[in-house]
Amino acid sequence: MKPKEQAYTIDDLISMASTYISKKEDLDLIRHAYEFASKAHAGQLRLTGDEYILHPLNVAYILTEVYADSQTLATALLHDVINFANVTIEEIGTEFGEEIKNLVDGISRINKLSLSADSEALASYHKKILVGLSGDVRIIILKIADRLHNMRTLWAIPEKKRKEKAKETLEILAPIAHRLGINHIKSELEDLSLKYMKPEVYNDILEKLSEERSELDKSVEEMMESISKILTDNNIPHEMKGRSKSVYSIYNKLQKGKTFNQIYDILALRFFVNTEAECYLALGLIHAKYKPVPKRFKDYIARPKANGYQSLHTTVFGVDGKLFEVQIRTYEMDKVAEYGFASHWSYKEHGVHSSNEMEKKLKSFRSVIELNEQQVEGDDFVNTVKNEVFTSSKIYVYTPKGDVFELPKGSTPIDFAYRVHTSVGHQMVGAIVNDNIVPLDYELNDGDIVKINTNKNSKGPSSEWVNIAHTTSAKNKIKAFFSKIDKEQTIQNGKDLLNKTIRRKKLSIGEVLDNKNLEVVLDELGLNSEADLYYEIGISKYNPTMIIKMLLGEKEEESKKIDKKILKYSNRDMQGSGDVIIDGILDLKVSFGGCCNPVMGDEIVGYISKGKGITIHRKNCHNIVDVQDRIIDAKWNFNVTKKYVSNVIIYADKKENLLLDIITKTTSLSIGVRSVNTISSVDYNTYDLDIIVENKEKLDNYINIIGQTPGVTSVERGNK
Repeated sequence: MKPKEQAYTIDDLISMASTYISKKEDLDLIRHAYEFASKAHAGQLRLTGDEYILHPLNVAYILTEVYADSQTLATALLHDVINFANVTIEEIGTEFGEEIKNLVDGISRINKLSLSADSEALASYHKKILVGLSGDVRIIILKIADRLHNMRTLWAIPEKKRKEKAKETLEILAPIAHRLGINHIKSELEDLSLKYMKPEVYNDILEKLSEERSELDKSVEEMMESISKILTDNNIPHEMKGRSKSVYSIYNKLQKGKTFNQIYDILALRFFVNTEAECYLALGLIHAKYKPVPKRFKDYIARPKANGYQSLHTTVFGVDGKLFEVQIRTYEMDKVAEYGFASHWSYKEHGVHSSNEMEKKLKSFRSVIELNEQQVEGDDFVNTVKNEVFTSSKIYVYTPKGDVFELPKGSTPIDFAYRVHTSVGHQMVGAIVNDNIVPLDYELNDGDIVKINTNKNSKGPSSEWVNIAHTTSAKNKIKAFFSKIDKEQTIQNGKDLLNKTIRRKKLSIGEVLDNKNLEVVLDELGLNSEADLYYEIGISKYNPTMIIKMLLGEKEEESKKIDKKILKYSNRDMQGSGDVIIDGILDLKVSFGGCCNPVMGDEIVGYISKGKGITIHRKNCHNIVDVQDRIIDAKWNFNVTKKYVSNVIIYADKKENLLLDIITKTTSLSIGVRSVNTISSVDYNTYDLDIIVENKEKLDNYINIIGQTPGVTSVERGNK
């Protein structure tokens, strides 16, 4: 017979919440959310056979353990009504206000993502979770609590899905719980994941733990009594408890080649005292009687972990010659160790804001956002987050002033410099570690003091640094520097080419490049600046002679005709025979913006340009997004079948014949190539392709397929 879910009631939840929430209106909000959710889920059952409302009740109850505020508890009760109970997000907003609406919407969107066995889809899914969780911290906590309760009832779903959920939990959500310092939830998630992924291993460890514990219980009791007497004799008030190591942590150590008997801290001791000073005093007294094991002492009070964890750890030779791990911490430190920084949330009723503290604790999630902004895609994104952001293999290095920075093991001074600030990395000329000059490929160690020597006149990083840097973030910042340099050179080449052509035609550069002439041409081409025009010439997208003709052309009369025609037909309907239907405007000259290259299926608008009639742009084109007065409605005429020019930018490693592979794939997909421009640097290539494609669906499919080509790091649609 399968276990039933914990049958909490709303009164149980209110009772638990009221231990730290005092305002009646906050408790009333929680009850109101329960009543709303209970009505919405009425008649629904979970796969366990229990009433559905028990799930949100359990999630909310878990959240009270980390002292979640009333809005978060209300959201926990409501978190499934959008996806499973036919309630709209607008109804939530009307009933509970904007804040809870946004929280419910956030958790609902993440929970709506479907898990796929396909590796690419799985990577994309994980990326969406990670990026989605890096916004409001409360959504992170909600997701973790939701998953914990689902893991407790995972037996109710098919075995294949159990293993998928367990793997995702172990790789993504348990590390997030660890980074937030919610140790008791993190340990339970890990143990439950192992239980469903490798049930035989899990049960074997449990059995051995039981045998080991029965043998050690007497020794542990003697050791606790001995240390307690030492502290009491020295007037140090304290509490103590034995601590069992989690099944998953034992499994991890066994995987690293240790035997069961070599795991020192299967049963350990933890002592709680009132002050930090008493922690150190207690440690000295224990070491005075019991010899410590060398290299097994760790001071996490002076140097806390990134998630806020503080404690003193030591391993000593105790009674009967057995090894005991002893942890000493204050009661406040224990609260943070078990429940994370969430236990320090300061709510409105306390009149304190904890945003700065919260920001410090969310450095990992800001790293996730930064990776997303750098457009690290798919498997690379997920692997980078797992191996660099959420890895347990961390080192802590210091500036000469004592500021601490956390880096993945294997990092170099280059990684450290770019972690401090991008400008520090770009201006770095050398590094000093622990008062010694070191090469830039020096592998930093835990506790190193690093000084970065900079020079404001430095021309920037060396292209070789990409191969020396360890972190993806540093590599991307170095690549971005050279990409910018390449673009600046292309702009200069385009400018030189245009000026040379003007002089060859024996024209005045000042007259041809008059501000008014430039404004007209930029408007017609949908470009943002003079530099953009030079760039387009530099990559051979536009011929200098054509640009000169445009600069010298007379456009005013045509512009007036257009304005007149727009007024004349502004209230008329039409069914056009061309590519695009312009509401209320007949027989106008229509062209497509070269900046965003819209294709059929894109959301589009018309822009009344000064010289080219109506220019069609994608709705999100940066050149028209803030323009209102010259914008008119436009839509596609889907009765017309033709092909359109679109621009894609492909970022790729240096690889022989890669461009040939890209062109071959493009042709096999029945997509034409109009032009290719290669921007080459020492370590990578950028391919600027103008392709001819029928519609947005085929364009999106093309970008997806090329993005999977070995050697291609990312693909994006051009918007110049």
